[in-house]
Amino acid sequence: MSKATAIHWFRKGLRLHDNPALIAAIKAEVELRPIFIFDPWYEENVRCGANRWRFLHQSLSDLDKNLRQLGTRLFVFRGKPEEVLPMLFNEWKVQRLTFEIDIEPYSRQRDDQVTRIAHQLDVEVIQKVSHTLYNTELVLKANMDAVPLTYVKAVSLMKSLGEPPQAVPAPTKLPPECRAAAALLEDHKYDIPTLEELGVDQSQLGPCLFPGGETEGLARLEKCLERKDWICSFEKPKTIPNSLAPSTTVLSPYIRFGCVSSRFVYHKINMVLKGRKHSQPPVSLIGQMYWREFYYIAASGTPNFDKMVGNKVCCKVPWDENPEWVERWAQGKTGYPFIDACMRQLRQEGWIHHLARHAVACFLTRGDLYQSWEEGQKVFEELLLDADWALNAGNWMWMSASAFYHTFYRVYSPVAFGKKTDKTGEYIRKYVPEVSKLPSNYLYEPWEASLSVQKAAKCVVGEDYPHRLVKHEDVYKVNIGRLSAAYKANKILQKEHEADDDCPHPPAKKRKGKGK
Repeated sequence: MSKATAIHWFRKGLRLHDNPALIAAIKAEVELRPIFIFDPWYEENVRCGANRWRFLHQSLSDLDKNLRQLGTRLFVFRGKPEEVLPMLFNEWKVQRLTFEIDIEPYSRQRDDQVTRIAHQLDVEVIQKVSHTLYNTELVLKANMDAVPLTYVKAVSLMKSLGEPPQAVPAPTKLPPECRAAAALLEDHKYDIPTLEELGVDQSQLGPCLFPGGETEGLARLEKCLERKDWICSFEKPKTIPNSLAPSTTVLSPYIRFGCVSSRFVYHKINMVLKGRKHSQPPVSLIGQMYWREFYYIAASGTPNFDKMVGNKVCCKVPWDENPEWVERWAQGKTGYPFIDACMRQLRQEGWIHHLARHAVACFLTRGDLYQSWEEGQKVFEELLLDADWALNAGNWMWMSASAFYHTFYRVYSPVAFGKKTDKTGEYIRKYVPEVSKLPSNYLYEPWEASLSVQKAAKCVVGEDYPHRLVKHEDVYKVNIGRLSAAYKANKILQKEHEADDDCPHPPAKKRKGKGK
């Protein structure tokens, strides 16, 4: 006769530390069966590139390894949760189901449906907040259920609720009654499918610079915490977007998948800052945690947050529609080497610096190509390891000046911006080899080189490297006027944003004879 069980359903929180829902399942004092379900809805509705699939697969493998050290394992299924879970409730004699709260629209709908089914079958359901610093519903309630539209307001609301809860320690061992039977530990029908079985095109995989998993994420955090002076002086706008090695923590993929708890990171950083002189939000590392929370709060209270139509916080802009331009931007073939280098790094490695994201997003939307931010959002959703529904939509609205940020006339130059931190263009030489032999003074503007120079460098514009899609020095001025008209139509005031420290830079001044 099978034992009664408690299921902990892993979704995003792919970790043992700071997992209160997992602890609640252990407290049921029956056999613990942690599960993960590959939900076909995500495969059909969410763009996920090969690099992100690999990161998820590595994270699940690491989670399974860590669970086995406790005396259980990860039980993996494929199918609709509302069908898989009722089957398990009956087959496994489930008494309790636990999982982490998720604010995404589909997740909410799915979890409500699963909860109703569980209650009908007399299964207790426990949900815990642990993916965010705060319970977003409580933050909204503190604002009379209104969505805070500024970072400063959101931080004020968070602080009114006190410090975020401390992280819950990881279980170090399971009570005997919670451990899985030996036969289950060896049953291969519950194994994690291979990437091939998941249908991942492995030819699209880039170098694995950031392996997935709690073990790797915590090790990366520890290395970061050793750099105490760096943490105290950290100001994100002053980090380098085009350095050959990341100039920031690259903890975002681990936090996005819940391999590392945001609350754990928050309190660890604060321990380093305590008693030391340090930078302040919004540019500090703690400030970055607040940015993440700001977008989660806004997304939690805004229907259609990832769309322009039906989104109450988003300016309605009549963007152009040019699929060819969007595709050339996505493939890193715009004719602007800095923009192309950023997009190629993203496609190859699954990560680019946040200021590089700002530059390419501004270029696609209000700065140069005047394409909808929703198109950029789709590409980032596919390619970014840290693609996060709330942050992806929020940042794209910000960078297109559709919401949260209204100083739309401050535009990144696709030429001047990258030069500030990489005058010799080593970053471009790495990711855009077609232009790598050009002299440094032409590397950002290959069209300025004479034909003889282009031929000597084996980089003839229009043959070896594409002509630029648009002339930035002309189109950005036109686009400013178009966006100004959209603001007037939407009755949005043009004003400086309170958090300008992390906003785009003004366009570079025009140089005589160069048109920049």
